Amino acid sequence: MLTTIAAALLAFSAVTAPASAAQGPHFPDPPNDKIVIDVVTVNGTGCPQGTAAVAVSTDNTKFTVTYSEYLAQVGVGAKPTDMRKNCQLSLVVHVPQGFTYAIAQTDYRGYANIQKGASFTEKANYYFQGMSQTTPISHKFNGPKDDNWQTTDKLEIDQVVYAPCGEERNFNINTELRVDAGTSNTKETTSFATMDSTDTDYSTVYHFHWKTCPPKP
Repeated sequence: MLTTIAAALLAFSAVTAPASAAQGPHFPDPPNDKIVIDVVTVNGTGCPQGTAAVAVSTDNTKFTVTYSEYLAQVGVGAKPTDMRKNCQLSLVVHVPQGFTYAIAQTDYRGYANIQKGASFTEKANYYFQGMSQTTPISHKFNGPKDDNWQTTDKLEIDQVVYAPCGEERNFNINTELRVDAGTSNTKETTSFATMDSTDTDYSTVYHFHWKTCPPKP
C-alpha cells in the first residue's frame, strides 16, 4: 500500500513555459503547487519496514528521509552482518504539470563512535526507473571519532539527470553504511555509525532542481 506524504503550498510565484518553448533551463524558484511523494518500496537492513519516513519541505525545494534504525557496527555486541547496512527507497514524486525535477545535492547526516584503528564509509547513488544509475559517491571517516558526521554530494548543473517530462518514473535511492574494524580491538570495543542520533534528529536531505517542460502538442 502506498504511503502518501503531501507538501504544503508555497509562497513563491509559479514559473510557466511559453507556448513555443523547449525544455527550459534550470531555475532557482520552485513551482508553487504542492508536491506529493508516494513511497512505493522500502528495502534493506538499514531501514526495516516502518523505520524510514519521507517528507517534502513546505517551500518545495527539498525532501527529507528520516531513519530510526539505520546503524552499522563491529565489535562487542555486534553480529558479523552488522558491519554493513543498506537501504533502497523507491519513490514516485508527483510534480506540478509543466515541470520536471532533478536531484543535484544531497546532505547525509548521522552520528558515529569509531575506535582508533577503525573506520566507517557512507556511500550513495540514485537513478530514475529505466535510466542509468549515477556513479556512487563514497565518504570515509577514520577513528578515533565520537561525534556527529555530515557529508554533501553536489553535482554541477550540467551533470544532473532530470526526470523525463510528462512521465512518472520511480525515483530510486540506494544508500549504505559500512564499518570496518581495521586494527581496533573488537573483543573489547565497539565501533558504530548511524544515519540518525538518539539526541538529535538526523536525516538525509535531497535538494530539488527544477525545469519547465515543453507544452504538449
